[in-house]
Amino acid sequence: MTLPSYPPGPKPGDRVAVVSPSAGLPGIFPHVYELGLRRLREEFDLEPVEYPTTRQVGADPRDRARDLTAAFADPTVTAVLATVGGDDLITVTPYLDDDVLRANPKPYFGYSDNTNVLNHLYRLGIVAYHGGSVLVHLGRPGRPHPLTFDSLRAALFTPGWYELTPATEWGDRPNPWTEPETLADEPEMLPGEGWRWQGPARVVQGRTWGGCLEILHWLMAVDRVPTAAELAGSVLVVETSNELPDAQEVFRIVRNMGERGLLAAFPAVVVGRPKAWDFDHRLSVPERLAWGEAQRAAITRALAPYRPDAVVVFDVDLGHTDPQLIVPYGGEIRVDAVERRISVRY
Repeated sequence: MTLPSYPPGPKPGDRVAVVSPSAGLPGIFPHVYELGLRRLREEFDLEPVEYPTTRQVGADPRDRARDLTAAFADPTVTAVLATVGGDDLITVTPYLDDDVLRANPKPYFGYSDNTNVLNHLYRLGIVAYHGGSVLVHLGRPGRPHPLTFDSLRAALFTPGWYELTPATEWGDRPNPWTEPETLADEPEMLPGEGWRWQGPARVVQGRTWGGCLEILHWLMAVDRVPTAAELAGSVLVVETSNELPDAQEVFRIVRNMGERGLLAAFPAVVVGRPKAWDFDHRLSVPERLAWGEAQRAAITRALAPYRPDAVVVFDVDLGHTDPQLIVPYGGEIRVDAVERRISVRY
């Protein structure tokens, strides 16, 4: 497998595809979706292009794959943005037209269940972007988060190296989309304590691979992940979803990656800050902090037998918490444990 290459990015004024290959939640929460579209136009000067299944709930996987393929095929579209995640994109990617995707590479932005598409593009030799969501991030209540928007703007428009910044505040308790009036309210935020570093003080630079940990487990189950040899020297970037897998489940997933031989391929591991609150799992702030500590311990324990010399960075804002930094998928990352800095190349 050849290393992924960066597709050309959009320019202000361009048309960009807005797709729902995972879940058609724009059809259920149009008020959130319309806010995201407005910000895409006003903040980024990009014109969204919708497809038949973008607002369609329960669309057939073949129809969603057709729309995603059409977005890549359209010569007037210069980037593709997923509206949100979900839980069944694993049934969509087999229907994608890989010849079309290879012939028309474009930047793709998505996370969570979109790990299926990110991994699929990686295996086709196309760099994509872990992060960005029309509903969650462009449609953030109150105001756009400056770290999210600065990172997304750079990933869209400014090729080159970009230094990630630890968040001074973070949140994992969103406002309810079922209550449109809360779109005006800033979500709850907690003080940031910076990233947490483990392992040797050295610099690791390589290509990224990973995504949502639960989705990676599914992809391993159906044998759709690269081999350890193909990933050798890469940096593993992982985060957990709003389904809130507990520490024991996280340990088992990472351990299984080790048993598959994958962990030995990664000299560095970057772990997203874990989300620990959801509407059916309403933990207090101390309980949420303890949840994060338990997850860090679980990942540390799982890595030890397979890659004890890895540089590991925890609590990087790249997953299901707020703000969200955009990380290239298959693109370059520099993890500097000497200066304790992380840079990515867009």
